[in-house]
Amino acid sequence: MTVTEDPLPVPPARSSPPGDPVEALYREHGRALLGYALRRCATREEALDLVSDVFVVVCRRPDQVPQDEDGQRPWLFGVARLTLANLLRSRARADRLGQRLAADLGREGSQVPDPAALLDARADARRVRQALAGLSDDDRELLTLVAWEGLTPAQAATVLRLAPGTARVRLHRARTRLRTALTRLGTDTDTDTDTDTDTDTAPEETP
Repeated sequence: MTVTEDPLPVPPARSSPPGDPVEALYREHGRALLGYALRRCATREEALDLVSDVFVVVCRRPDQVPQDEDGQRPWLFGVARLTLANLLRSRARADRLGQRLAADLGREGSQVPDPAALLDARADARRVRQALAGLSDDDRELLTLVAWEGLTPAQAATVLRLAPGTARVRLHRARTRLRTALTRLGTDTDTDTDTDTDTDTAPEETP
């Protein structure tokens, strides 16, 4: 592709005064700068972005632009070169990150999540939260300390200032209420995440 076949778009009229030096610079050297970018960028869109970035620099640092016309084009190409180098470094970092991610996903036991499974998990989570909202504050706090925060019933008892035996009994009853609520919501989600197998056979709480 030659530059003359694909000219640089002319910027729309702006509220700047006639003879705006930035616009004059754009009209004088923009096409050549686009040719420079097209020969070095992977896509036309990337080349147009590069040209735009160069003139952002011009707008921000007009005092650095050479006053003589012979020095302006080399200066613009220098800015483009530095801008492109930054772009390539950013792309290389992104590529390395992508490679590390792919390597991690390729390790044994690691896999890309199934989108359908993620949607199902989110739906289940919404139902659990809805069921929890229907419980008392005490039941909800005890259940979530054990199920979400990973505390043992004895540790949760310390947080709630309960006797360990009392906490076990209340946890058993809270789980039963949660299962009932989940059944009403049409789910059979397993809510027994406690590793203590004796909680479901806990004795009745004594007064």
